[in-house]
Amino acid sequence: MARVNGRIKAREGLDLLQRMEDQGLLKLPASQQTGPRKGTRRHIAPATDDAPWTGLTGSVGAYLPLDVELVESRKQRQLFKDLVSRYHYLGYAMAFGAKLQYLVYVSRPQRQVVGCVQFSSPAWRIKVRDQWIGWDDVTREKFLQHIVNNSRLLILPRIRNLASTLLSCVLKRLSTDWSRLYGLEPLLVETLVDRQRFYAGCYLASNWIALGQTAGRGRMDRTHKRHGAQVKTVLVYPLVKNALRQLRSGG
Repeated sequence: MARVNGRIKAREGLDLLQRMEDQGLLKLPASQQTGPRKGTRRHIAPATDDAPWTGLTGSVGAYLPLDVELVESRKQRQLFKDLVSRYHYLGYAMAFGAKLQYLVYVSRPQRQVVGCVQFSSPAWRIKVRDQWIGWDDVTREKFLQHIVNNSRLLILPRIRNLASTLLSCVLKRLSTDWSRLYGLEPLLVETLVDRQRFYAGCYLASNWIALGQTAGRGRMDRTHKRHGAQVKTVLVYPLVKNALRQLRSGG
């Protein structure tokens, strides 16, 4: 299948092959090394049960700069999956459509993962989002893929302001990475926050815009039997100054 820009959905095909390998249905050949060589090999910290980040406290300023890595290798994917599976309240699930995943590290007192962030394809229909943009069904279908969904955010240690700082660092490279892999420029990022668990403070501190609440049905409720069951706060973050105008008219 092809995207709206005519490109083949190669990334989704690779994700399917990786999932089949995880299930033991096939064995993929070893990936070729494409990163730096000779002494610059990246070391991926193992996801151990002793949770080494528990000793990290204080303010994020003591740990800057953060190191953001795009998940590309098999080892990175396994680490991301393991951390999100065990420490995110929703666990790990294969994202719908396109996706990007990031591991975020601190270097002091030692190099270790402090956060995981995932972006994936947007929700097809969110009433408050579509009204805020000014979409009808035809326009939404035309420009929807210029929105990216922040579908997972995992912050591991209790460091003040880490979540908002981490989000800001990741968003600075999201447009470049998404455009390179999928051939479409993202104009807006959305996220859905469970209002019974969180008040979205890190998003609000990072200048995200709260639009309102979802109907609470969830992505897969097509018979409207779960209305109000999973109400979430909808927040968005424009990646460009004229995001709304481009999402309405493409220009």
